[in-house]
Amino acid sequence: MQRNRHSILTSLLLVSGIAFAIGLILGIPGWFTAIALFVWGLFQVKQFNRLNDWLQAKEELAEPPESSGHWGELFDELSRMKRRQDSRENLLRNVISRFQDSTAALPDAIIIIDGQHNLEWWNNAANRLLGLSDRSDRGKPIMNLLRDPRFIRYYKRGQYTDPINLPSPARSEIQIQYQITPFGDGDRLLVARDVTRIMRLEQTRQDFVANASHELRTPLTVIRGYLETFLDQELPRPLVRGLTSMQQQARRMENLVSDLLLLSRLEASHHISDEQPIQIHSMIQHIMEGAEQLAKEKGHQFKLELDLEHDLSGQEIELHSAFSNLVYNAVRYTPSDGNIRIKWWVDNSGAHFSVKDNGPGIESIHLPRLTERFYRIDESRSSASGGTGLGLAIVKHVLARHGGQLTIKSKVGKGSTFACHFPKEMILKAEQPEEGESEALSHMPVESDENNQQPTA
Repeated sequence: MQRNRHSILTSLLLVSGIAFAIGLILGIPGWFTAIALFVWGLFQVKQFNRLNDWLQAKEELAEPPESSGHWGELFDELSRMKRRQDSRENLLRNVISRFQDSTAALPDAIIIIDGQHNLEWWNNAANRLLGLSDRSDRGKPIMNLLRDPRFIRYYKRGQYTDPINLPSPARSEIQIQYQITPFGDGDRLLVARDVTRIMRLEQTRQDFVANASHELRTPLTVIRGYLETFLDQELPRPLVRGLTSMQQQARRMENLVSDLLLLSRLEASHHISDEQPIQIHSMIQHIMEGAEQLAKEKGHQFKLELDLEHDLSGQEIELHSAFSNLVYNAVRYTPSDGNIRIKWWVDNSGAHFSVKDNGPGIESIHLPRLTERFYRIDESRSSASGGTGLGLAIVKHVLARHGGQLTIKSKVGKGSTFACHFPKEMILKAEQPEEGESEALSHMPVESDENNQQPTA
């Protein structure tokens, strides 16, 4: 292009010089020069029009105009540039076309949301699963089209680590799992997946466990009743040992059935519907009294630290089950003469309940799986302790229903800390304890150190 500019300037100077020289010879330099320049200008305009017509041609493969000199060089150079540009456009068009074809074939809805929360693009599955319309919904805010309050809270929260399951706005019988991934400059990628079949299978499993557990209760009650009757009689010592062992195993089966029923009920709903004020310090005190009875033979030392100014809102039976599971686990798995610290406190991040022991600890490889049903670190040790393998799964579901989470810190040989964390909105101002209770709680040790800070997962 720069060479063409020099070529045009050179041609202009050359025409002007020749015209001026001929004009001097003929004695009319000014008029002749003007006429020559006018003719030269008409030629340039004609060439420019040819160039413009060629650039505006709709045919991608239109050949450039034939010309010579600097215009010919310009046409050739622009033709090469145009072919390169057309090649890049075709490549990008093919990439976009393949992307659209591949996303159109996906059964999951894919939606791109811009930085202003407006729908920018989506695939065909979004029309089917979410009821979007290509003609009327493009460019509209996502929260005007997906109006479920639970989705709006999930979208505004900005924390998309876990997906959310909701009924489809287009077909209520379909369950949709939404997963949002931020990208670019404030943009979001929304993936909506049909999980109806998975949720039905999960519901079938839950119903089976609940029904089977419920049906087991009656025969177990009968068996335990007869065993107690037999043990009240004068029987030979070997028979007494056998009946005692049977009674212990029957009691263990009853505990397993109770835990299965509780876990099935917790899994049936992800949110509590009837929140009630709970006197946490009183509940924890009762749990610790039961733990002291359980730990009599082991000689454990307990330390209790309670924030008497704050209580919690929720379901007392569920939270009692969760807290007692953590405390009784510490009693079961901590060797004799161990130390167990139970703490309830409130800070700027919310409310917290922790159980810390100086037991054998847990290897880090096991920590992510501790809340799985029936997961065993050591089968022999778990069987000896009498646990059902469902305790931490129950804790996890109880906390999820209360908007909380469980964190676990453990080091082999140094003990473990299990902590429950609740959001601020669940905290209540505590009622003042009665005089006798206040005096009893005032004699409990209150200690603080760096190990009592909120654990991190």
